[in-house]
This record gives sequence, structure tokens and C-alpha cells, in this order.
Amino acid sequence: MHLVDTTMFYAPEGGGVQRYLTAKHVWLRQYTNVRHTILAPGRANATAGDNIITLRSPSLPLAHGYRFPLRLTHWSKRLVKLAPDLIEAGDPYGLAWAALEAGRQLRTPVIGFYHSDLVSIMGARFGTRAEQATIRYVRHLYRRFDLVIAPSRFVAEKLKRLGIDRVAQQALGVDTEMFHPRRRDPTLRHKLGLAEDTRLLIYAGRFAHEKHLHVLLAAFRRLGRHYHLLLVGGGMRIRPRPNVTVYRYQRCDQELARLLASSDALVHAGPQETFGLVVLEAMASGVPIVGVAAGGIAELVVDRHGVLAPPGDGNAFADAIETLYTKDMATLGSCAREAAQSTYHWDQVMRSLLALYRNRLLPSV
Repeated sequence: MHLVDTTMFYAPEGGGVQRYLTAKHVWLRQYTNVRHTILAPGRANATAGDNIITLRSPSLPLAHGYRFPLRLTHWSKRLVKLAPDLIEAGDPYGLAWAALEAGRQLRTPVIGFYHSDLVSIMGARFGTRAEQATIRYVRHLYRRFDLVIAPSRFVAEKLKRLGIDRVAQQALGVDTEMFHPRRRDPTLRHKLGLAEDTRLLIYAGRFAHEKHLHVLLAAFRRLGRHYHLLLVGGGMRIRPRPNVTVYRYQRCDQELARLLASSDALVHAGPQETFGLVVLEAMASGVPIVGVAAGGIAELVVDRHGVLAPPGDGNAFADAIETLYTKDMATLGSCAREAAQSTYHWDQVMRSLLALYRNRLLPSV
């Protein structure tokens, strides 16, 4: 079987989609005879490594290294030339349409993986009219796929409410050897210029409106100097604050794993996460979570893993952080690690994904 993944979210500063595709590429090569190709925008037309192909595309300003593919006919022709048995499109933009056109020509099934909740993003940024227009667009696009994959129950139910029927839920996974408690660095507070008794919490991800960083900043403004927030990522500019340190995006997985394992907890106030991969990476690192009771994060985090706060309220989030420190945080971290290992290890996730492909789309393969 030849599987082709195509998405504009495969970039040097890519987030969860890039992690998913990289893990998938490695696992399929190691454990199966499936030929896997990744086709994504890049600085030049090139083939890197084992079946990772880039086509030259212009970069998007302030977009974390993402590039926007033009000449979609050229992309669909390249997909047809690759002659896949199955195509998976990982973004809701031009490459999704190119994948559908290639699938039509090849008579090959095409999957749309709904990694990003475009409807919520557009609504939060531009208001109700934009949200309604996006609903119409998403319905028009995703009804055309042979199957739509949702990474959480939250997303699957939302897609079905939009009238998209061919939906399957498939969680993402985590490398539990890369993200591991043994990567803890006891000198991190010293390197940050903090006292050893400072309560250190971390956020890692894009600095974007929908991540609700203003809620985190409001919470830490109320908590004061004994609590410190380490923000790791890039995007919109964050003004310096006495108890907030900003690190740029970490391309090195080992460095991100070190920062996660060396913090007391991960904090994430985004109410519209389709899954929350960094939450899972923190759990695998043995770190408890303070999140919000909304979106995909609420499906990952239960009482044994951390504390959930109502969305959109900085004071309530500060209360949740204080509550966390009244609990046995070592036990919370241990339970979080156990959940990541037992349910979300990439091996288990990839076997489930491959079974989904074969049972729903390729029964004869």
C-alpha cells in the first residue's frame, strides 16, 4: 500500500500535525511494508530523506514557518504522479482540494483529518458572520471526503452537528521515551534566575488568540511573584512581565522534553483544542496539568491527572493552579504518565489508525 499525506502544516516550526506525521512516517517504515510519502510546501522543490517531498511555495508572514501552496493544479498532478492507494489531507485549505481532485482522477479514497477547528478560530478572530461563512465552507469541503478523521470526541460531535456524516474518531499519540520524567533538569530554576521554592509552570505552543494566553497572563498577575510562567513558542508578541519568561519555539524535541519535565505543571487555557498534543507530552513527562473544562483537553485530563478550570476566566484559572499545589502532585504526575503510556503510545495509536484505513477504506489491502 502507498499512503500519501499532504498538508501545509508540515513546517520547521510546525506543531501537532508535524509531530503526528513524523511519528507516522517512522512507525510505518519500521513496522509495516506500507510506503509512506509526505508532500508539503517548502522553500524549494526537493526530496528530503525517505519519501518526504516539498514543492516550492511562498512563506506566510508571522505564520510559524508555514508556506501557502499556489498552483493547485500542479499539486494535484504531483499527487496523481505519486499514484497512492490512499491520500490523507491534513489542512482545510488548498491542498485539501488538490487531494480531492487527485483522488477523483485516480479513483483513490481521500481522507480529511480535521486537525484544526477552523470554524472556532474564524469565529473567535472575526465574529459571527465569519463563523457562519466558515461553517458553510467546512460543510462544503468535508462532505466530499470518503472519511473525515476527528482527533477527539469533541471534534467528532461538532462535525456531525455540521451535517458531516462520514466521521471517525482517532486520537493522536506521544513518544513516551522522548517525553519522560528522567529528562528533568534540576537546574532550570537557577538558569531562569528563580529561587528554588518558586512554583514554576509551563505553557508550550503557538502564541495565538485562540490559545487564550490572556487568561494565563491574568492568572499569573494575580498569583504574584512566588509563581512563575514559562511561555515556550512563537507568534504574537508577549509583553515582558516580572513573573513570566518567554522562550522561543523549540525545534529540538529533547529540549522541549527537558523543559516540560523540569516544570511543576503544564498550563493550557485554550478552550477550543481539537486534541491537545502538548498536554499529552507533558503527561508522558510525568507532569500534572492545569487546563480548562472544554474542547479536547477536557477529554485527556481527569481528576487523577490535574485540575480543570472554567474557560475564559483568569481568576478561576489562578484558583485552579493554587488548588493543584494542595494535591499530591507526584501522584498526579505518575498517573498522568501511566495514562500516556497505556493509552496514547504511538505504537498503539498507529495500529488503530492502520486498522481504520483498512476496515473503512481499503478492505482488500
